[in-house]
Amino acid sequence: MFGDEIREYTNKWMDQNYLIGAFKPSCNISITLSDAKTRKQVPMKKENGQTLMVPLFHSQENIAGKISIEPLQGKKVDHIGVKVELLGQIEMYFDRGNFYDFASLVRELDVPGEIYERKTYPFEFSTVEMPYETYNGVNVRLRYVLKVTVTLGYAGSIIEYQDFMVSNYYPPPSINNSIKMEVGIEECLHIEFEYNKSKYHLKDVIIGKIYFLLVKIKIKNMDLEIRRRESTGSGANTRVETETLAKFELMDGAPVRGESIPIRLFLSPYELTPTHCNINNKFNVKYYLNLVLVDEEDRRYFKQQEITIYRLQESS
Repeated sequence: MFGDEIREYTNKWMDQNYLIGAFKPSCNISITLSDAKTRKQVPMKKENGQTLMVPLFHSQENIAGKISIEPLQGKKVDHIGVKVELLGQIEMYFDRGNFYDFASLVRELDVPGEIYERKTYPFEFSTVEMPYETYNGVNVRLRYVLKVTVTLGYAGSIIEYQDFMVSNYYPPPSINNSIKMEVGIEECLHIEFEYNKSKYHLKDVIIGKIYFLLVKIKIKNMDLEIRRRESTGSGANTRVETETLAKFELMDGAPVRGESIPIRLFLSPYELTPTHCNINNKFNVKYYLNLVLVDEEDRRYFKQQEITIYRLQESS
């Protein structure tokens, strides 16, 4: 009786492993870019928290290379077509697994046939329009990927992916007005603040001043925050997430009337992205400077001002 149970368990284990083996890919697929040795590599964080290095591209560049398909030893690949796609995709995290393709280019690499040994296919996508930057946010991600598909008919498909990142440069804005605002509480507090401009590149410096015109409440401290607001979806599915990316202490102690506090905040230490406005009607990413005053009773007063962040061409 005991021996029968062992045989039954062994047979089930063998059946399971046979099924698993049956669905193993019959070949290995590799993607190699033509300029892999000279192309800049940048870190990209995966969903599992791990970081991998991927190639960096800019819009209007050529993406070319070769794809190798190598059958496993003793096997052949009987396929009905091989293709490579360049995809730009947006995924909402409340709708995981469903990708919206805003860019899709296809190159057919092979007609139906059989592959007995390693076979290599060259491919090229010329002057590719990639208008949006790669973005990995709280509720949404925008990614670019090369997708190789070996279609096996009734047996399904064998698919391999190669992620890459896209960033785009912009010239300095021709008009970049300063920000001047007044804020106050009637007969208690009146301040003016000024920032040197309203549009900043990722490595820029925020320079400004705060003037105290009337101070009748006891201010304990004052901070300047950089906040990122990500909004996704629309209507009932709209989601808004606000993150405080930087907090810079401007003053510790009570100011007096007529006092002036300088502001000098470097952006380069912080993980900022460019401002993203209405990306394919799917999401927005905006940045704000938030001035926060705290009095001795821990009451908070704040004034928020939107700024624009862009990526400036790095000097070589």
